[in-house]
Amino acid sequence: MRVHVADHPLITHKLTVLRDKNTAAPTFRALTEELVTLLAYEATRSVRVEAVDIETPVTKTTGVAISSPKPLVVPILRAGLGMLEGMVKLVPTAEVGFLGMVRNEETLQPDTYAERLPDDLSNRQCFVLDPMLATGGSLIAAIQYLLDRGATDVTAVCILGAPEGLAAVEKAMEGRDVTIVLGALDERLNEHGYIVPGLGDAGDRLYGLV
Repeated sequence: MRVHVADHPLITHKLTVLRDKNTAAPTFRALTEELVTLLAYEATRSVRVEAVDIETPVTKTTGVAISSPKPLVVPILRAGLGMLEGMVKLVPTAEVGFLGMVRNEETLQPDTYAERLPDDLSNRQCFVLDPMLATGGSLIAAIQYLLDRGATDVTAVCILGAPEGLAAVEKAMEGRDVTIVLGALDERLNEHGYIVPGLGDAGDRLYGLV
């Protein structure tokens, strides 16, 4: 499994504002979108392309276009929705699926309550969006869901990660073509399974308490 932790002052700056408990939801949503677009540059480094012939105003030349089948972007509901716009801004030709998961606060394991994905993901590159890589349970379940449907490689984009969650994903995905892109790798998980220092519950900060 490949892991990339972003190291850029603009990302660190935006993360600082996201972490601040006084940052209002509209600002939080806007910064999340901007941050994901920055992370998407790294996440799409290995996106598949094919050669195309074009003609410039000066001469004929060869460029590249994103290959078919198009990449599939899969936000994990509900917090992953806050990352979707930032991702598709960079890859507007990508298709979008949805996977609804909620963490059981007693077991800290994910429960799947909804999905909208193609039955056959053969030869598809998939990009999973999940703001927080905490225990790793939701991300492992989501990635395995895509692999079971035939996805050939999966990249997960997360705003923050904890060492415990990253280790759990690495163990579960051993030998699989999986990449994790993080805005930052934080210190640890607390006794409630939240990332420290973290930024709180990303879904609640994006969309309010429900």
